[in-house]
Amino acid sequence: MSDEINAAIRAMRRSYGDEGLSESAAGDDPIALFARWLAQASANPYIVEANAMVLSTFADNLPASRTVLLKGFDPESGGCTFFTNYNSAKARAIDANAEVSLLFPWYAMERQVIITARAEKVPRGESEEYFASRPWSSQIGAWASDQSMEITGREVLEKRWQEISERYPEGSVVPLPENWGGFCAIPHSIEFWQGRYSRLHDRIRFIRSNDGTWLRQRLAP
Repeated sequence: MSDEINAAIRAMRRSYGDEGLSESAAGDDPIALFARWLAQASANPYIVEANAMVLSTFADNLPASRTVLLKGFDPESGGCTFFTNYNSAKARAIDANAEVSLLFPWYAMERQVIITARAEKVPRGESEEYFASRPWSSQIGAWASDQSMEITGREVLEKRWQEISERYPEGSVVPLPENWGGFCAIPHSIEFWQGRYSRLHDRIRFIRSNDGTWLRQRLAP
């Protein structure tokens, strides 16, 4: 059975298109290029959530990855904001080591973007503003879930959700939990990957220098 599975996996192969990424198309501003690619991914009907990104952290000598949603983008600094429970595994990892990686996997466009960045908590007012914009059910869910903590069964989660929903009925103002808020990841490198024929993919990486300017590099695939 394992031989059949491995044979099937090895046979998974496709040819990538001719659309490339030249230095002239990439330009000198990776933040502007990222904004353009994000807009194109958002408009692509085959990409379900263009703002989904794989957040990788490293703490206690262990890497960890999970998908989170981009909920804010600063066109000046390139900062990428996401929100979470501050007691969660990802938040505790960031507290221990603020260096993170963000991966945007836009497979339908044969593209990916990898951002390495330093994450920092956003001001509470910004978290309050975003939390107020969330659907009521999502607000209740943030209160109900002790994210990353072990529970004995799903019924524990559903009972907690019921208790919180009775405390803050639909239509009422649900306050921001003390242990919930945002992180903004400020990039120091951004790599753009565009799939090409014969696996000769285009990879262009920008590294932010100490004076804030960006150094552009082409990497071999």
